[in-house]
Amino acid sequence: MDSLIASPVTLGLLVLNVIASLIALNNRTFMNQNMLWIAPMRDDHQWYRLISSGFIHVATWHLLLNMVTLYSLGPIIEHVFGGVSFAMIYFAALLGGNIWAFWFNQSDDQYQAVGASGAISGIVLAFCMLAPFQILLIGFVIPLWGIVAGPTIIILSYVLAQREDRVVGHEAHLGGAVAGVITTLLVRPETWSQFVGQLAQRFG
Repeated sequence: MDSLIASPVTLGLLVLNVIASLIALNNRTFMNQNMLWIAPMRDDHQWYRLISSGFIHVATWHLLLNMVTLYSLGPIIEHVFGGVSFAMIYFAALLGGNIWAFWFNQSDDQYQAVGASGAISGIVLAFCMLAPFQILLIGFVIPLWGIVAGPTIIILSYVLAQREDRVVGHEAHLGGAVAGVITTLLVRPETWSQFVGQLAQRFG
């Protein structure tokens, strides 16, 4: 809890996600007005949904999965990179995931999606670069080094996004992961040399 209190950006994101999601879960109109919905975005230019949809969730378990990951990794990244850089990575991943989802599904008027998963994917990938030999539990079950978990998330998201019967927005996971990596390297270029240094120290 002390690390969370010392991480105001992470704490603020947790609070916003929980409050917005609880409202959405109890108010269908609010949910409909803020979800990523292709038709009103394309036809009525409701681009605010690229952001608002990332703060609401379809179910309590959906919210819990994303917030546990944010709670676990957010304070670490915020402490190392600083609050501003952490926020830039989070929102770039959120936008990257949702823009990719919009582009990927633009011909489907009824496509709808919610959740912070794109942003969380970006945060996970940033952590993988920061600590490539730290163990992460993929799906809260499978233990993998960060250096393995990162590419695994990207590859699986790409493959699963091709399925016609998907019920999870893997395309947002993919876009968020890629945006997270790019933004991390843009706002903290030294991350790459530190990442390579850790590889060299382990395998060199």
